[in-house]
Amino acid sequence: MHSMTAFARKERVESWGTLVWEIRSVNHRYLEPGFRLPDSFRFLEADLRDGLRKQLQRGKVDCSLQFQATVNRDAISVDAELVQRYVQAADSIQAQLKNPAPMSAVDFLFRPGVLCENSVEREVLSEVALSLFAEAVKELQDVRAREGAALVLVIRDRLQKLREQAAVVRMALPEILAAQKQKLRDRLSELTGEINQDRVEQELVHLAQRCDVDEELDRLDTHIKEVER
Repeated sequence: MHSMTAFARKERVESWGTLVWEIRSVNHRYLEPGFRLPDSFRFLEADLRDGLRKQLQRGKVDCSLQFQATVNRDAISVDAELVQRYVQAADSIQAQLKNPAPMSAVDFLFRPGVLCENSVEREVLSEVALSLFAEAVKELQDVRAREGAALVLVIRDRLQKLREQAAVVRMALPEILAAQKQKLRDRLSELTGEINQDRVEQELVHLAQRCDVDEELDRLDTHIKEVER
């Protein structure tokens, strides 16, 4: 038996950044996965869903991925070839102007594409994110299994108490029925006038039928045995 509610968190720190998976699950009739991913990881969603379906069958499962890139000064470089083309274009324009203002390196620094960030390869991000996700799902399953085992003990304890209470009621039934009959006779004895004994016997039979809960107790015992299977 597995609990439907659980939480798992897995973190991986690499030279290029930190990945954190958080997975929460609650009870649901079917498997309903949901993913919150950074834009740079959206391409993984189909693979993540397939992997989750292979491991879980039920539950509303919310999966969240956080990514914090490491600031690396060495990861920034300049596209020298592109800068050269910008310079040539600027020289061509300046040649056609009268008294053009001088241009500095800063004028080229923020041109589109001049600064390049040596980002992590997509394959590396994919491999680490999927591997870490599998670890988080495994931890989620372990948590659900532990909570399920604890729930089994609680349910068995409740079932045993129900069985004990049912036994107490079953043993007390004859005494309860006798007390109800005596109560009815006492009330009848207080009445004046002629009493129809046949009617009294009929009422006693009806009273016994209303107090007879053997069938309900048998049904309860069957339910308890079915839950314990």
